[in-house]
Amino acid sequence: MTSIVVTGGAGYIGSHTCKALRRAGFDPITYDNLIRGNPESVKWGALEVGELTDEIKLRETLARHQPAAVVHFAGLTDVGQSNLNPTLYYRINVGGTATLLAAMRECGVDKIIFSSSCAVYGVPAVVPTREDTPYAPINPYGATKMICERMLTECALAFRLSFVALRYFNAAGADPEGEIGPCHVPATNAIQLLLDAAAGQSPGFTIYGDDYSTTDGTGVRDYIHVTDLADAHAKALRALLAGAASTSLNLGTGRGWSVRELVAAVRNVTGSEFPVQVGARRPGDPPALIADASRAHHQLNWRPQYSDLVTQVKHAWAWREGDCRTWQRMRSGLAEKRLEQ
Repeated sequence: MTSIVVTGGAGYIGSHTCKALRRAGFDPITYDNLIRGNPESVKWGALEVGELTDEIKLRETLARHQPAAVVHFAGLTDVGQSNLNPTLYYRINVGGTATLLAAMRECGVDKIIFSSSCAVYGVPAVVPTREDTPYAPINPYGATKMICERMLTECALAFRLSFVALRYFNAAGADPEGEIGPCHVPATNAIQLLLDAAAGQSPGFTIYGDDYSTTDGTGVRDYIHVTDLADAHAKALRALLAGAASTSLNLGTGRGWSVRELVAAVRNVTGSEFPVQVGARRPGDPPALIADASRAHHQLNWRPQYSDLVTQVKHAWAWREGDCRTWQRMRSGLAEKRLEQ
């Protein structure tokens, strides 16, 4: 099988993508420092433990496995934390990506799928948002993704690198077959925070801002199932290996859901009436982000299969409830590793 190095392959989206890559006939090699990723999620290929900023380890890994391409997830993703510690985000996300690209050039690996974000758009003037919308990030996390995309474009000119930058909207759900799922520590995304509240593992859920210019005053997001994201990565990789031109693509459903609608969906699925309170807006949160993913539909022949929000919540809840002991063990292991850092 053709080897593909997957940085951050022990994480939420990375592990689902490794499953999709193996199903598509590739051999995914996970490269992860396991601070936020978990080794129990590495089920479809080998694991190499290393830092994204360690060029020697990256070069050694690439030279030994001789991958046809890299799928690059590794990095920091919490918007709120990026506001509190921007230098860390620039060091890991930008510095780490620069280190990876240098190692790839040294080892003759000239194709990469990059995990980007709709955060590069900031507060877009037009919703749903197309890829030709200008860069305008409003938080350090989005700025790091913007810089990394520019690096890819410049490296493509300098030494013929080929890339696809996939700009996700909000990842959600879990593997429908129940083999893997989200287990962030601490919880960062809204669905996991809501499921914590529904399971009685937190005192409740906070809506940050109810005075946006949206239908019910709360923020609106386009939730895309993690399995659909993984499928898009496999399709983008096949296209790139077949000689497709470098490009940037949105990945979303084209449908927005408000935070209050998300709360209602979680209550409906779980049957739990947990407390909900309203807090102030968070810095760096745009009012609405919805994808125009027509370019991905056309170029990759990709369309999301699990676009309904209730289905996404059901899969995340089923993963949590269906294998609760594994889920608890994974989260406990991640929490211990975070404390050690």
